[in-house]
Amino acid sequence: MPSAPRAARHSRPVRGGRHAAVRPPAGRPPTTGSHRAPGTLPIENWLLMGRTRQGALLASLVAIGVLLLAMPAEQRRDSFDAVNAAAQAVAGVQTEKKTPRPVAPPPAEESSDEKDSAPVEEDAPEKAEPKPSAPAKSPAAPKQEATEAAGQKKEEPTAGPGRSLRTTGSEVVALTFDDGPDPVQTPRILALLDKYQVKATFCLVGVQVQRHPGIVREIAAAGHTLCNHTWDHSLTIGKDKPAQIKADLDRTNAAIQAAVPGAPIPFFRAPGGNFTDRLVDVAGTGGMTSIYWEVDPRDWEHPEKETEAQHVARVVGSVREQVRPGAIVLSHDFNQPATIAAYEKLLPYLSENFKLGIPETDPAGPPASAPPPPSAEAPAIPADS
Repeated sequence: MPSAPRAARHSRPVRGGRHAAVRPPAGRPPTTGSHRAPGTLPIENWLLMGRTRQGALLASLVAIGVLLLAMPAEQRRDSFDAVNAAAQAVAGVQTEKKTPRPVAPPPAEESSDEKDSAPVEEDAPEKAEPKPSAPAKSPAAPKQEATEAAGQKKEEPTAGPGRSLRTTGSEVVALTFDDGPDPVQTPRILALLDKYQVKATFCLVGVQVQRHPGIVREIAAAGHTLCNHTWDHSLTIGKDKPAQIKADLDRTNAAIQAAVPGAPIPFFRAPGGNFTDRLVDVAGTGGMTSIYWEVDPRDWEHPEKETEAQHVARVVGSVREQVRPGAIVLSHDFNQPATIAAYEKLLPYLSENFKLGIPETDPAGPPASAPPPPSAEAPAIPADS
């Protein structure tokens, strides 16, 4: 037969259906029926108190709290998630499941690539990807950059149009004077060149040679070099047919040699520098090397408001700025008094700082279309400035 409840064992019936309190034994706390302290009330009684959903939740939480307080600390920490899940089940509450965070065990020696590929936690805040650092240059990098810079210099133009010579092929700086002879200005420049013991090249126009053969003889007698500059300074001669080009050049050479019999004519220059492959080919077959230039002070150009003093200063400054060893300098002696005045200042400077002379010649005059022989080494020609 089941035993009576505790409260019944400690009371006895009295008149009117009431129970008289019975003094408990010594050493035991008094009891008051159903109004017992929470710590002495059975857990199942607390569960029965929850008649509603909220009551059941409250009763469950109270029961769980009692259990947690009763168990050891380590066991309480390990079973916290399980008890929490039980409480949620009783309350009918569902929560979203979170994907467990993958945690990779750190390797003994982790490379930089493995560090970059390590899994990232889903709940971690997004971080900006670091910019990749620039790779360190190897010790050979400066040498490589210097080599590339040298390669760029080598790629600069080493010849004029039609494979004409842009420079002398040596350290010599060549002074050239075009469009003469001039009966006034050419003797003046001859006197200056003689004063500084400088040899130059004179590019002569056939009609001027025919008019002033005596000046041509003075040029040759002073030891200067002669150059064919076409018969009448045609700027479009390079577009003519080869036979027409040959006839023009032959006529000019004949006039020069009529003034100075047997005089060598090693060079040819196209008016305006308008060389074409065809023109260079024809000149080469006549034994003449086509020469272009690297320094052009534009002494032939006279702006409207430029005074003669300004013109002289501009020519001097332009030549001094552009000239370097091996350069061919373009100037004009025909009807250019300011050019002669400029050389009065230039010749002392040039003769002191450079070796002045004549460009190297190629008597064979290979056609521009024909490649140079494999064994022949092309002269080191500086690039255009």
